[in-house]
Amino acid sequence: MGDTLEKNPQKRICIGILAHVDAGKTTLSEAILYSSGNLRKLGRVDHGDAYLDTDQLEKKRGITIFSKQARFVLGDKQITLMDTPGHVDFSAEMERTLQVLDYAILVINGADGVQNHTLTLWKLLEHYGIPVFLFINKMDQPGTDPGRLMDEVKKRLNDGCIDFAAADETLFFEELAMCCEPLMETYLQAGSMSRSHIAEAVQNRQVFPCYFGSALKMEGVEAFLDGLEIYCRPQTYADEFAARVYKISRDSAGRRLTHMKILGGTLRVKDILKGRNGWEDKIDQIRLYSGSQFKLEKQADAGTICAVTGLENTCAGEGLGTEDSALAPVLEPVLTYRILLPENCDTHTMLANLRQLEEEDPLLRVVWDEWSGEIHAQLMGKVAMEVLQKQILDRFGIEVEFGPGSIVYKETIVEPVEGVGHFEPLRHYAEVHLLLEPGKRGSGLVFAADCSEEQLDRSWQRLILAHLEEKPHLGVLTGSEITDMKITLIAGKGHLKHTEGGDFRQAAYRAVRQGLKKAKSILLEPWYEFCLEVPQEMVGRAMADIQRMEGSFSPPETQGDTAVIIGTAPAASMAQYQNDVLTYTKGRGRLACAFKGYGTCRNEREVIEVRGYDSERDAQNPTGSVFCAHGAGFTVSWDQVETYMHVDSGWRPEIRKASRVRAPLPQRGQRVASDQELEEIFTRTYGESKRERARFQSPLDPAEKSLTAVKKRRGETETDEQRQRFLLVDGYNIIFAWEELKELAQVNLDSARDRLIEILCNYQGYQGGTLIVVFDAYKVEGGKGSVEKHGGIYVIYTKEAESADQYIERTVNQIGRTYDVTVATSDNMVQMIIWGEGAMRISARGLKEEIEAVNQRIRSEYMGQNGS
Repeated sequence: MGDTLEKNPQKRICIGILAHVDAGKTTLSEAILYSSGNLRKLGRVDHGDAYLDTDQLEKKRGITIFSKQARFVLGDKQITLMDTPGHVDFSAEMERTLQVLDYAILVINGADGVQNHTLTLWKLLEHYGIPVFLFINKMDQPGTDPGRLMDEVKKRLNDGCIDFAAADETLFFEELAMCCEPLMETYLQAGSMSRSHIAEAVQNRQVFPCYFGSALKMEGVEAFLDGLEIYCRPQTYADEFAARVYKISRDSAGRRLTHMKILGGTLRVKDILKGRNGWEDKIDQIRLYSGSQFKLEKQADAGTICAVTGLENTCAGEGLGTEDSALAPVLEPVLTYRILLPENCDTHTMLANLRQLEEEDPLLRVVWDEWSGEIHAQLMGKVAMEVLQKQILDRFGIEVEFGPGSIVYKETIVEPVEGVGHFEPLRHYAEVHLLLEPGKRGSGLVFAADCSEEQLDRSWQRLILAHLEEKPHLGVLTGSEITDMKITLIAGKGHLKHTEGGDFRQAAYRAVRQGLKKAKSILLEPWYEFCLEVPQEMVGRAMADIQRMEGSFSPPETQGDTAVIIGTAPAASMAQYQNDVLTYTKGRGRLACAFKGYGTCRNEREVIEVRGYDSERDAQNPTGSVFCAHGAGFTVSWDQVETYMHVDSGWRPEIRKASRVRAPLPQRGQRVASDQELEEIFTRTYGESKRERARFQSPLDPAEKSLTAVKKRRGETETDEQRQRFLLVDGYNIIFAWEELKELAQVNLDSARDRLIEILCNYQGYQGGTLIVVFDAYKVEGGKGSVEKHGGIYVIYTKEAESADQYIERTVNQIGRTYDVTVATSDNMVQMIIWGEGAMRISARGLKEEIEAVNQRIRSEYMGQNGS
């Protein structure tokens, strides 16, 4: 049977097993392997003899640190089971494994229910589009209730989570029918549904089978395996070779292993593979691992998980053959530690050793500080730090210490800018022009080319993009890594005789740095999503703490004697809060944090001053360019370099390409308001505007809390025709900023929305002009967006995947140059964007005061008229 399966790629399935730490994930893996006949006896994590915990660090700590695999036969299918780390500090190892999974098993501790890290795992599985089976473990413990747990799983994860061990078949089919239309149609026609229909819904992530049991006592494991056999379907693959690298490691002899999944065609020993950045290596061995053991194969067909030797230049996430490279990981380290070396240790030798560990774990960011001669490591947490410390000792025989942790900041820009770089020492030549544009939060760095091949050959263009992607680029504020930008190659020039590949590397790097020096950069800091559980009598203290840390949260939920607070807060504020929680709750509180993303830094000036980074003194990342005259090269500073350039890209700050403008909001409700229609609204109201708008305007002074104050600053009188302007209101931001509307929203959000519209209609009726209030509808599946007219104002509901912030940013970008635009919001990120576009901002509090002043004038005028 095994030989037959090895020759049939259609029967290979890769299943990953994930869980919050201590949920019993590795124990379930042992139970699955034992039940399938692969183990003669059950190992235990606490005994240090688990089949998949092969590393001494794992045995000592009793946790999974490195992903492992085991192979077993299930019916007519060859299963590769991937055991992944459950501790949050090793989430990067787990996330890399997700790139090659066909299905996932999410293990939940029945005694604890859905925990915060479980939600993080669920979001990652959704992000990567992986079908999920759930095993609710430890159901042998007192107090576990399957009914209550199913309700919690449905509420916190997905309504498509169905108990596949339900005794009532009719109820089971009815629940399945509610998950998607195909199952509903099948059920209505036949009164039941086939296994193939259910398997298709599982594969499409419309149904998530749930099973209950105790892995330690082997309860429910057989039923769970039956479910996997019935409802897992193998993938189909193309004939052309493709593979995805998900991990780099080394065996006990120090040989470099490239772990990959074959996603098309066949890989054979002695095959020569080529990388996109120019490397070329030959396959020496193909290994199929199961636990710590492996067997050698001459070839690996599509669907196979294997490790190969001979590839010395691969990296995790890299695509081979026809496969594209993976997207940037969702999880990122937010703490950086200085590595303290012993006196007799050579710094550069240790740096080379750490680079070896870095390629095995891409989220171990090793940073060399040229100024201080120090090595820093960016890690996910203290447990990861302790493991790295032990790895360095075991691998290289050196005992290192770590300094105190600090936050990993990042930088981005708020407006488009052209960066130029030129590299022309004697007998070298390259020039590169790049367009740097701000991207959405969390988008990372995106690289593209929009350059004529007549000007620059396609091979050179590909090489420039490869150089841009090969290293992290540092910002000019603090020397932190840049992110959330699109960098487009828009022009360049080479020389037939003197240009070499490395010349374009130098020119491209300098173009990025020169563009950053010209741009308006901002500092970003990491934010956490948190779940805080405290005794009810201490919820007031907890809420006060979160507000002090400048976090935000939803209204607390009550679970027995415990209050649960879910929200977000800056990582810098939350770093030591776990200890505070344990102290003031006397050990009864619990805090779980997960990385959410990066947002605008609250204390940018302070951080910049503390860092003391000088971009002009950073010799490793020059901002200027090198030109040649009279047979000798000379350096030109970044602010003078454009006058020396040999190529004009044609890009100007005032020219915005149509490709940068997001699509107009489609119809969902009564009618559509396209960008053209909005333009017509403005034209009907104010006529054709010929006014030139200043490129930059000073930010709103904190003392200016109303539109009236803004007008006074601008020197405008009540009779100025230019006084007529366009007001954009961020609806939900205002609702949750105004106390009376916030309280109403907690009872009924629709009522709060209607009340805000009523207030704004009254305000606009007196003030005149055009007022548009924007509400988020980006979570409405399939929502196409709509515009409705209420009284004298326009009410816009955004389309799916578009937030109110994005809509407002787009609108300001399009019409801010023609009309006076004011945006009512207290969102710091939106404020920064609209300032860069030249629009004005009024806070939620300022708008409220302005409306109250208008209402007072209305009452005064009404009373005056009645009095007369």
